Amino acid sequence: METTLVLVKPDGVQRRLVGRILARFEEKGLQIAGLRFTRLEPSLLERHYGAHKGKPFYEGLVSYMASSPVVVLALRGKNAVAVVRKMMGATFGSKAEPGTIRGDFAISDGFNLVHGSDSAEAAAREIGIFFGAEGIVEWAPGDAPWVYDVSDGAR
Repeated sequence: METTLVLVKPDGVQRRLVGRILARFEEKGLQIAGLRFTRLEPSLLERHYGAHKGKPFYEGLVSYMASSPVVVLALRGKNAVAVVRKMMGATFGSKAEPGTIRGDFAISDGFNLVHGSDSAEAAAREIGIFFGAEGIVEWAPGDAPWVYDVSDGAR
């Protein structure tokens, strides 16, 4: 199983879409391994977005992400990074397909509701930044055999 990071950004929180977004991930079969409602400090955001420092959008991005509370999620599942990214849809809401989170809830190209890790390596780094070593909960959901076919083709 793979674990990935998702942020419900300030626009998702302010628009009261947290429950609907979280429900989509859970209904898909992804397991919550970490969950926080918090305001992000600029110093944490500078670590998270460090690769973008010096780009024209960097200062505005850090300011925006610190402007309101966010929800920080660690989601676990088979191919979680790819599954989450597909569920989120294209980066710009105006270009995202209906049926995706951004396609259904976002029209802005600036406010796109959610962030998701773009690789397993990025997920590990981001989870470390937002949850630290002890922020992830290991547990086994009771419905796992019903979410993932574990029958080895015996059916």
